[in-house]
Amino acid sequence: MEPIADPAQETIRIDSHLSGARERSLAEDVLDGLTRPFKELPPKHFYDTRGAELFDRICELEEYYQTRTERAILAASAGEIAKLSGAAELVELGSGTAAKTRVLLDALHETGTLRRYVPLDVTEQLVRECAHELTQRYPGLQVHGVIGDFERHLDRVPPPDGRRLVVFLGGTIGNFTPGSRRRFLRQVRSLLGPEDHLLMGVDLVKDPDVLRAAYDDSEGVTAEFNRNVLHVLNRELDADFDPRDFEHVALFDAQHQWIEMRLRARREHTVQVRALSLAVRFAQGEDMRTEISAKFTQARLRADLSAAELELVGWLTDPRELFAVSLSRPLAGEPGQVSLTP
Repeated sequence: MEPIADPAQETIRIDSHLSGARERSLAEDVLDGLTRPFKELPPKHFYDTRGAELFDRICELEEYYQTRTERAILAASAGEIAKLSGAAELVELGSGTAAKTRVLLDALHETGTLRRYVPLDVTEQLVRECAHELTQRYPGLQVHGVIGDFERHLDRVPPPDGRRLVVFLGGTIGNFTPGSRRRFLRQVRSLLGPEDHLLMGVDLVKDPDVLRAAYDDSEGVTAEFNRNVLHVLNRELDADFDPRDFEHVALFDAQHQWIEMRLRARREHTVQVRALSLAVRFAQGEDMRTEISAKFTQARLRADLSAAELELVGWLTDPRELFAVSLSRPLAGEPGQVSLTP
């Protein structure tokens, strides 16, 4: 794939690897997920322009502690992370606007090691706008944007330019089921050399009432966000979902220790997905799962990392232990523990 030239900035390179792949992924996921006995859709399809706006609103809600807690942990610990990693480049998976990542970029810039930022995201406009902002903020910074899906295009991340810090924030790792999560971490491990690190945000196991409130807020923003996926299917696949036919449901699965978001049919009806020549029948009260969000203990994360040949070397959390930022590295001959405190 030839890079998309950016005449405004010689320091910016943007490579796109979608070329219709996003639309194919949506069609494949819908055909697979809505023909199962228990219907489900992957959460990545929430995020069209409207979905992204709604999620930004969710992040500011009182009940939704994750974003502000992770941001506070990073702000308190960025200097230590920068010194320990010594990273010359930061690779961010699902970069978006890089809002939280900038505190890490600031710290790496201050240590004098930062040379390149590699954002991977499906939205080219966001990556391009962010690249222009960051090259203005950090003179001499190279930005190599990768437009793609981090589940499908990790192999398109460019070869490293010095020590690398791979960043995966927001608790997004919890959207994977356990087997998929470990497979994904093994793929991420392939991006890391012996001296590189992986920084991840993970939501922690806690009072189920706190969790449920975070995914079913009193203002109904999360419910609107959940139903927005139906608008995506109507627009992209010529479906005829009526969002009013579905109730937003958030429940805690104690056995798996994860939150599930579902859309529950208010009445028996059939939806036509014309682009797929697919008729989907819903019984009254039938659920369609739209997201899981697994919650972690340190032991659970260690086990997942170990299965991917990674070792945990830093565990940063807030005083209430709502959320954690983990730092890991490829397993070496002598495992070690580095103490980081927020």
